[in-house]
Amino acid sequence: MIMPERARGIILLGAAAALALAPTPSRGQEAAKAKTVELREYQGEKLDPIGRFSENSIIGPRRVDIKAYRLKVGGLVDRPMSLTYDEVLARPSKSRVIVIHCVEGWAVKVLWEGVPLAALIDAAGAKPSANTVIFRSADGYSSSLPLAYIRQKDILLAFKMNGLTMPEERGFPFEVAAEGKWGYKWAKWVETIELSDNPDFRGYWESRGFNNNGDLSGPRFEKR
Repeated sequence: MIMPERARGIILLGAAAALALAPTPSRGQEAAKAKTVELREYQGEKLDPIGRFSENSIIGPRRVDIKAYRLKVGGLVDRPMSLTYDEVLARPSKSRVIVIHCVEGWAVKVLWEGVPLAALIDAAGAKPSANTVIFRSADGYSSSLPLAYIRQKDILLAFKMNGLTMPEERGFPFEVAAEGKWGYKWAKWVETIELSDNPDFRGYWESRGFNNNGDLSGPRFEKR
């Protein structure tokens, strides 16, 4: 059946009105959607995909209950802190492209965003005797870094990778982006930051023979 011209006109007008009334994404919604896309380039520098990482944690990825989560900063400090995830994210953050090198032989270049560890330590008030920072994780992992190195390199407690919130399998909510150190120094699922005066503290892999210094330029294992 051929539709009368007037009827077709009414239908077309109705369709146009429906389209005009249909909700359109706001700029905020569009920006939020854009932020969910993994960055593959930053300031002209090519980035590796997050999926290139190999899973090598000691007992498998952890799922952290972020509502109950608290980041504790303690040990040799004047003002011990217990911070929610949002309280940490509310602090000034920085972004930096860093390559993580694993002793297994692989490397991944990622844009890391996080809170400077030195700022958290200063907020807690490190005591003069503190020279070492010990990290303890949700999976029972531990490692340490010299306080002087953390300050000099402006090391980040990262919460984003390539513009995305850190995935659970990669260390959510926080991973130490230990620039210039082997991957076993990059503690994931960090729950506790402990200031210590023991530079000889040995973490999980360090107590099993890996070099406590962890420098990329140094040996991977210590002579016993």
